[in-house]
Amino acid sequence: MQFRTDLAMEATTDAAVKKQHVEGMELCFLDLTPEAAVSIGKSAGRYITATLPPLTDDENELEKKAVVLGDQLRRLLPESGSVLVVGLGNEAITPDALGPRCASMVLATRHIRGEFARSVGLDDLRSTVVLKPDVLGNTGMESSEIVIGVCRVVKPAAVIAVDALAARSVARLGCTVQLSDTGISPGSGVGNNRKALNREILQLPVIGVGVPTVVDAGTLVRDLTGGQSVSTGTEMMVTPREIDLMIARAARLLAMTIHAALQPTYSPLELLSIAL
Repeated sequence: MQFRTDLAMEATTDAAVKKQHVEGMELCFLDLTPEAAVSIGKSAGRYITATLPPLTDDENELEKKAVVLGDQLRRLLPESGSVLVVGLGNEAITPDALGPRCASMVLATRHIRGEFARSVGLDDLRSTVVLKPDVLGNTGMESSEIVIGVCRVVKPAAVIAVDALAARSVARLGCTVQLSDTGISPGSGVGNNRKALNREILQLPVIGVGVPTVVDAGTLVRDLTGGQSVSTGTEMMVTPREIDLMIARAARLLAMTIHAALQPTYSPLELLSIAL
């Protein structure tokens, strides 16, 4: 049975994955060659997967974890230039609200410049633009169409696209963060493929950032039946009952991660409080 997943770590059996443990997290580094990517149905590039304690159980030291993740995110970005942060998803549907909720907590700084920036001591902030494009059903436009239009005006050096992901294993929900330089395909994990946001489309680096919030119901069926392949429920997606808490904490973690990556000389938590 084929199970949907947005996580490269779940789709590969590559033994060459490098691992590192820091701040209570396990970081896994995977470089997918074009050949390996084709074999597992993913895009070639770099994937960083962090496994941490479930966000619904533990939100202690989120800032420390965000600093570690921010350092990894920064390595995927150009060293300078404006960055466009895009929060993908539908804020009205909780499991899909991660992107917009995160974007709401990211401090936009492109307008803070000149004498005003110098007078308040913020003249070293990296230029950041924040966008919540909503979904096709509400706007009549693909998210990628809106992002392309904004990029033509803003001309960012890179895009960070934040989205909720689908996992194959329930053990991954709310305790995994994936960073990748391959961009993102909204809705791919739940069978609702929309136009991708990647380097090929935007002609600039696109970094995908996400946390899995749903799992294919077929995985649950497989677990309950001892691994037997059955079709009942395989077109459904399941989310935990603590999804509200999971989304709230995951959005905070990713917002602080982005702050740590873009504004490393400032406290991610302080920038979060300013953005709110």
